[in-house]
Amino acid sequence: MNEKNIQPAKRLELVSEYYFSRKLKEVAALNAQGKNIISLAIGSPDMPPSKQTVDKLCEVANNPNAHGYQPTMGTNELRQAMADFYKRWYQVELNAQNEILPLIGSKEGILHITLAFVNPGEKVLVPNPGYPTYTSLSKILGAEIVNYDLLENNGWQPDFDALEKMDLSHVKLMWTNYPNMPTGGNARMETYERLVGFAKKHGIVVVNDNPYSFILNEKPLSLLQVEGAKDCCIELNSMSKSHNMPGWRVGLCASNAQFIQWILKIKSNIDSGTFRGIQLAAAEAYQNSIEWHREANINTYRRRRLIAEEIMNTLGCTFDKNQKGMFLWGRIPEQYTDAEELTERVLHQARVFIVPGFIFGSNGKRYIRISLCANEENIKEALCRIKNVISEL
Repeated sequence: MNEKNIQPAKRLELVSEYYFSRKLKEVAALNAQGKNIISLAIGSPDMPPSKQTVDKLCEVANNPNAHGYQPTMGTNELRQAMADFYKRWYQVELNAQNEILPLIGSKEGILHITLAFVNPGEKVLVPNPGYPTYTSLSKILGAEIVNYDLLENNGWQPDFDALEKMDLSHVKLMWTNYPNMPTGGNARMETYERLVGFAKKHGIVVVNDNPYSFILNEKPLSLLQVEGAKDCCIELNSMSKSHNMPGWRVGLCASNAQFIQWILKIKSNIDSGTFRGIQLAAAEAYQNSIEWHREANINTYRRRRLIAEEIMNTLGCTFDKNQKGMFLWGRIPEQYTDAEELTERVLHQARVFIVPGFIFGSNGKRYIRISLCANEENIKEALCRIKNVISEL
């Protein structure tokens, strides 16, 4: 029998395997050898959601009538809870019926928004450094990537003078992410106001990815707080970080009714809605108390952050103590060629997995990122291991 030579789609040539997918295989192999690697790499909260969230999930799951298909646009209960959440924390008014779309995590939203707004060959503005998915999904969908620089000396904010000098013809979307990942640059109302003005001037849809606004942050901000932002901007938000629900895959997209309808048109052709138990439990989670958020999102990460800062100091890295979010971003000493030289030595000699900044773009090549999503005991052990081998590093 003759076998035909089957080849994958050419779009696979545009992207490589996600760094963490590849690297976690290596870490798993090291653990299989008994190396007991401590991971300070991924931003997956290790704490549980609130008790009432889990209780609601169990309650609904035990209802025999709750297991059918759900509306793609989400239940009324979840959309209203999302609107109430934006009003309570950001003072933003959203119509629960047509200005909010629940998502299976905000990563899904990156796909749907790109499909809804960008034709193959058109351009998207992507921050450097930035979340790799902005780049990879855009490439897969045939968009042209136009990077814009985020630099430490500008607080990791967009340089609007530089943006105005760029060729913005055929640019459809601009991805932003504040508080910023990986750099920890905080959201600034001045930046948000300038982004809205930039979007209106150039006919570009600005999409702000906003999952970190509660982490180590006393004053959460939203791009939609700016007057007129809904007319030209979209905001993604997620329960993964702020509510300790990364595996639940619940996020939201908020904008004007027309934008939401276009995105829903794409989403309705791709998935069939989220389990009702998850939706109603998520609605319950949006009612978490201020005290819950303070302990889970601020106090816990503050304790961990102090130890992570010791790790940075031990490695000779410099960092901004004002950065926000669940990571610590630091610049490596000049003695290293690049960040991966340092992170590979830390992995294989100290048995601690931290992330080299180059995976977020060329402007991250001299930085490393430490995740705070490990308990204090493990972060302290990582510090001890690094201290023990620092002379060799």
